[in-house]
Amino acid sequence: MEFLKDYTYKINKGLQDIELSKAPSNLYDPLRYFFRLGGKRIRPILTLLAAERFDKNGVTDPLNAALSVEIFHNFSLVHDDIMDKAPVRRGQQTVHEKWDQNIAILSGDVMLVKAYQYLNTYSPAIANQLITVFNKTAIEVCEGQQMDMDFEKISKVSQDEYIRMITLKTSVLLGCALKMGAIVGGADPKEQGDLYAFGLNMGIAFQIQDDLLDLYGDPKLVGKQVGGDLIANKNTLLMVVAKEVANEKQLSTLQTLSNEPNITKKIEGIIAIFKTLQVQEKCLELMGDFYEKAEYHLNKIGLNNSESALYILTRELKKRSY
Repeated sequence: MEFLKDYTYKINKGLQDIELSKAPSNLYDPLRYFFRLGGKRIRPILTLLAAERFDKNGVTDPLNAALSVEIFHNFSLVHDDIMDKAPVRRGQQTVHEKWDQNIAILSGDVMLVKAYQYLNTYSPAIANQLITVFNKTAIEVCEGQQMDMDFEKISKVSQDEYIRMITLKTSVLLGCALKMGAIVGGADPKEQGDLYAFGLNMGIAFQIQDDLLDLYGDPKLVGKQVGGDLIANKNTLLMVVAKEVANEKQLSTLQTLSNEPNITKKIEGIIAIFKTLQVQEKCLELMGDFYEKAEYHLNKIGLNNSESALYILTRELKKRSY
């Protein structure tokens, strides 16, 4: 997204400028490594955009709040990769693969502390509001991750349960990013609420899109193993939808394929069933519904127009291929 390149540069530079000790190197080198892996930086950019919307004169610098959001997001990814046994992140080795699991856990812990340090750079009144939102979100993200892990042990999950899980695991952090930007920018509570709701709905759509890209995206662009969620037998929305509309024979086949040791045969077999059941089309429709809800909340605060960066970003995200 070309129009966001200045914001991306600002976030990347901020991450590179984080002061980290040289020793012990096995604690701090993983942080340097992970911060340089890149990424879309959507969450911190949302913080900057929200702050700019309400603080056009730049009275309060939102960068530290944005960095806090991104550092926390990176912390959660390092730990998620351990739990998911993921070998690749953003096209590179995950931290626990490049070093080891214990180092990854400890380095992730340092990231969390760093996130709080950046929030405490604001005045006590603003910092208190930011930390309140941040704490609530951090707990919800953990709840969502636990639900995700629990779903791996359950044969069938409902759409409502799945949407609740991704709301907690993914969407609340986007809502948090926007609300924190609004707080720093001086928005009133109603405006903060609409921005949060915008982020929540956009986040749900964003995660549905990730589920689709995991299976149907270009691995060179996505930076992850094709069908990684299927290989791990995760109940993504695609699988949830498939199991809700499948007949008994198809359900039996899906169960057999979940234990298939040949990865290629497993993925191809599941994709064939998904195609028959029009799973991809159903998920795309649901994704579109949540993007529309997101745009509705932008409209409530007058940002649903071609001049609004948040509106343009939403439109761009709907078309993303990675």
